[in-house]
Amino acid sequence: MEESIPPKDTPGETGDQPPRRFVLKDRRILAASALALLLLLVLPARYLFFLALPAGDGKTVRIVDFAKGESVARIAADLERDGIVSSARLFVIHTRLRGVSGKLQAGEYQFSNGMRPGEILRMMLNGEVTVRRFAVPEGYSIHQLAELLESQKLFSKEGFLKAATDPALLTELGIEGKSVEGYLFPSTYDVTRTMDEAALIRAMTAQFHKVCDGQLADAARRIGMTPFQVVTLASLIEKEAVVATERPLISSVFHNRLAKGMRLQSDPTAVYGVRAFAGAVTKQDIERQTPFNTYLIAGLPPGPIGNPSKGAIEAALNPVRTRYLYFVSKKDGTHHFSTSLDEHNAAVATYLKTNRGN
Repeated sequence: MEESIPPKDTPGETGDQPPRRFVLKDRRILAASALALLLLLVLPARYLFFLALPAGDGKTVRIVDFAKGESVARIAADLERDGIVSSARLFVIHTRLRGVSGKLQAGEYQFSNGMRPGEILRMMLNGEVTVRRFAVPEGYSIHQLAELLESQKLFSKEGFLKAATDPALLTELGIEGKSVEGYLFPSTYDVTRTMDEAALIRAMTAQFHKVCDGQLADAARRIGMTPFQVVTLASLIEKEAVVATERPLISSVFHNRLAKGMRLQSDPTAVYGVRAFAGAVTKQDIERQTPFNTYLIAGLPPGPIGNPSKGAIEAALNPVRTRYLYFVSKKDGTHHFSTSLDEHNAAVATYLKTNRGN
């Protein structure tokens, strides 16, 4: 009788199963899963730290200039390179999460590494570009402004004067003179590094038109003058008047002299283009042959000798009614006004201790 041999268990049949081996493929899956979980935890934390903490201690300051149309990735790379943000990639992510990638404004910005990314992004969204302020003093000529701009390291003297006399720019601005003299309105202007001399001049002349155009043309016509003549006369008044309340009186003297065909004999015109007027002129000055010297020419000079304020323009348009034909400085900022040459000479002797008459 043959001995029977029990059959072996086959897969799928009941019976004890041997333990499944933990193969290398399973380990890799587990590692990848763990890494993914870790990244899910670490990346948000890293992002939050990026937003909460600046890249440095604020001691690093950079002027960063972004051109119009520049990509967010390029901007972020520049910020990281300059040490302003700690991660260009996270700055891009933050910008995209905010949905403002296409809304960053071009310009020149001043950032420090003590600023948080949110502050930097806010500045670029609002266009808070860095600017340098430049004040145009009342009555300053283009020559004085050119020197002032150069002293403040904004533009070179030569570059500004070249732009101020550029025929193409004068045509664009509709100015009939040989320079923009008279139309650079006294005010404070924001100057960015992307601006050139012509851009600053455009801003100054735009302010002139904004302030003056409403009254100038009609009022000039009323007194029989052109707007250019009014601006020219106002520039003389501005230079002569130290005290603003005397502007209408000085204006009356000039209007009276023009009506009588008398030379204006205004001291500032004798030194225009030669040096700044400092309140006194010499015999050599008043004898100097220049197109602007009203000791030697009749009527108004060929153009303004400075950039007058609104008050000086209003005085040119609205002189008080007087019979004054002369005035002389009393050396305290005010003037003595006279109706006759004899009276004027007496005032000159009193205040200037000289017999030179106007």
